[in-house]
Amino acid sequence: MKLLEDKIKAEGIVLSDHVLKVDSFINHQMDPILMKEIGIEFAKLFGDKQITKILTIESSGIAPAIMAGLELNVPVIFARKRKSLTLIDNLYTATVYSFTKKESNDITVSKQYIQPGDHVLIIDDFLANGQAALGLAEIIEQAKATVSGIGILIEKSFQPGATTLLSKGYHVESLARIASLTDSKVTFKQD
Repeated sequence: MKLLEDKIKAEGIVLSDHVLKVDSFINHQMDPILMKEIGIEFAKLFGDKQITKILTIESSGIAPAIMAGLELNVPVIFARKRKSLTLIDNLYTATVYSFTKKESNDITVSKQYIQPGDHVLIIDDFLANGQAALGLAEIIEQAKATVSGIGILIEKSFQPGATTLLSKGYHVESLARIASLTDSKVTFKQD
């Protein structure tokens, strides 16, 4: 997606050969025009999959997931990373390791929101090692629902996440695929 790639080139900050900072338009401050276009693009990519729900993980996936949900006219659910006083039982749970934060989190979704027979689209901001997407897929599978696709804003193609997800048979679509982060420069992978 050229609009996203252009935004990454203009505002993304390469912190290391594995870390790209995009908090001026995705992770801390959000660009609503970009989010709207991302939602439209995901609706085009997955519109034929009979999606009934979208699942993301808090918090950076929420805005693009909502925009895709608006375009696909389906509810959006987000897995919580933090404990909640109101979300204590009747939960689907998976453990997700974050390589960026060097910690594991239990993510949870109330069983009332994903049902057997649902066709669920996973949306997340980054794909590096695939742990978040695998955790979300595990929750969908616990519900006896179907993972109908995985939509990623930014894929770090030099890390194994996409290969891992594809080897498990998931349909993965990444809007921007990064080949490398070197010398403070982002290089995109061309198909």
